[in-house]
Amino acid sequence: MKKPRSSTSLSTLKPFISLGALAAGMGFVSLGNAQEVAPATTGALPAVRVKGETEQTGRESYQATQTRIGKAEQDLRDVPQSVTVVTEKLIEDRRIDTLKEALRNTAGISFLAAEGGEEDIRLRGFSLQATGDIFIDGMRDPAFYERDTFNWDRLEVLRGSASMLFGRGSTGGAVNQVTKLPRLATGYDVEVTAGNGEYYRAVVDANLRTGETSALHVAAMGTSSDNYGVGLDKRGVAPTFRWGAGSANEFVAGLYYLKNDNGINYGLPWLAAAGSNDPLLPVDSTHYYGMSSDYNQSGVTYGQLAHTHHFANDATWRTALRVGQYERDQRASAVRFAAAALQPGGLAVTRDRLNDDTVLTRGTNIKIMDMDTAYMQSDLNHEFDAFGVTHSMQGGVDAAREEFDGFVGLLPTGVTLAKATTTIGTPDNGVGVDESLRIKTRNRDFEARAAGVYVQDLVQVARDWKLLGGLRWDRFEGNYRTFSTATADFGALTAERGRTDSLWSKRFGVLYQPSPMASFHFSYGTSFNTSGDTYQYDALGSNTPPEASRNLELGGRLDLAEGSVSVRLALFHATKYNERNRDEDSVSPTNYVLSGERHAAGVEIDVSGRITPAWEVYASYAWIPDAEVDKASSVLGTTLIGETVGQRPGLTPRYTGTVWSTYTVMPGLRLGAGINARSSDTPQQSTIVAPA
Repeated sequence: MKKPRSSTSLSTLKPFISLGALAAGMGFVSLGNAQEVAPATTGALPAVRVKGETEQTGRESYQATQTRIGKAEQDLRDVPQSVTVVTEKLIEDRRIDTLKEALRNTAGISFLAAEGGEEDIRLRGFSLQATGDIFIDGMRDPAFYERDTFNWDRLEVLRGSASMLFGRGSTGGAVNQVTKLPRLATGYDVEVTAGNGEYYRAVVDANLRTGETSALHVAAMGTSSDNYGVGLDKRGVAPTFRWGAGSANEFVAGLYYLKNDNGINYGLPWLAAAGSNDPLLPVDSTHYYGMSSDYNQSGVTYGQLAHTHHFANDATWRTALRVGQYERDQRASAVRFAAAALQPGGLAVTRDRLNDDTVLTRGTNIKIMDMDTAYMQSDLNHEFDAFGVTHSMQGGVDAAREEFDGFVGLLPTGVTLAKATTTIGTPDNGVGVDESLRIKTRNRDFEARAAGVYVQDLVQVARDWKLLGGLRWDRFEGNYRTFSTATADFGALTAERGRTDSLWSKRFGVLYQPSPMASFHFSYGTSFNTSGDTYQYDALGSNTPPEASRNLELGGRLDLAEGSVSVRLALFHATKYNERNRDEDSVSPTNYVLSGERHAAGVEIDVSGRITPAWEVYASYAWIPDAEVDKASSVLGTTLIGETVGQRPGLTPRYTGTVWSTYTVMPGLRLGAGINARSSDTPQQSTIVAPA
């Protein structure tokens, strides 16, 4: 059964503390069936079919040996930076349906409450923004929507600075959704899952070879669930056609459609005892207290076209274009304890007074937005010998245009929608309001234009040594406007702000590879994020340069058991050294001051592969003993907003980990078990401690 979803020097590297213990536990897996029909052939097989077979390895193992997180397919051992790969087989075995679920199956990840379904994700203690750090096949996927796994080949998590590869982005890293590519074979896969909460999901994955060098792949999905009052209704389809495979010019064209028509749980309040940080969640987590009329509708439609030219000298030149539309319409109710006057006896809520008669209010939380995007990237990859050494060089350009429109839901004159209170003893009581009465009205927009150019070279300087160097230049321009929604000057322009930023990103790495089974690395990289990353400027932010950060990492990758098991190890130290702040340096400010700083340092371990032919394992563990706010917003030592100096940043648990293992009992039958775990944690800007 499946539970439903509800300026840098080495002196900055602080000492690392010894490894902590890894948590373990239990879970469950359901099984899927597949059939592969080999095409009839005569004569020798063309070389491309061998490549087609390698593209299927993600269905066969938890172990990954290659990645597309950069600008081309490359061996993981040649990436001097930590990458965790959630393969298609792991996605299927653990019945992972969404991006959030997939990320919970990697270490070092934590989540804010994510009110509104927004992916407020933390990696190594730093925010991964949905608008800047999530990608599809290396191109930005910037909107707020519930991303589904039905067309994924795998999910790749690059840890640490990634601006040299992708441009603007956060300190924590980048997440790349790799979509399925048509293979030169014919086969199909049908998966059906049922679970509690009236959960039902079906995924169809079909691949049809249409010619000697062409194939069609279609993935389709439907999911529904009552989910204890927070319903799910999702559907999607993704056809992709590939032609010219194995020839000098290969093309891939695809469409993608995903529609979410879900309910939404906007969170419940903590209730702590007086003088204690120990919280109590006052109700069963399956109880729903929002309105029956609440919903979270979102979706995406995009088309993409890619062309790869294979030169005679083994160089490749790939150009891709993707044009997409995103929609979001959310009507939610933030559930809170009612004021004392509304409670039984007129007394404020405390732990000892908490009972079924405790009154809850329901807020009105509306988020409506649309986005149109267009991305282009063109990358040249070439391996050659020059100056007595071997070079693996990448270079390219990319461009983006993003148009964001934000809306409010206004009520006509004389119309009110009052949300009734409820009590703890009456969850999911079926009471709602008529949300169709609200008028969708634009109140802001944002237009962004970005361009980047980069070059990166991996040089084999000795038999066992490689050096990586990369440099990138970006330009980001944003224009933001707000409009009046008042009757007197409806639609009038109330503010117009904009700024343009141009800056460089750097990446450096050293690789020591004493054998085909071992690779060790040291890397340094930078990243930046602009004021307009959330598609809005406030009066101060529109005059503030980008924040910046740096990452240092020492790590390695070992292939054990004759290559059937891979182990990734990493020691890291990440610093965001100029956070936006309000402080004593800015009296009567016209902009924020880039004076804040925070850091995180820790250890990570990933293990994936087959211990024996019958026993397969995947484990990911992160331990962050050292995380601290070094500088914060203050005036004469008093914090203005946010976290205080010396505090451990919120949403940075000391350890996070996951273990999953399967064993083949007999042909056609595997059993699996696993757990996800984390230590206690403090929500951002809070003194509450959420238990482990």
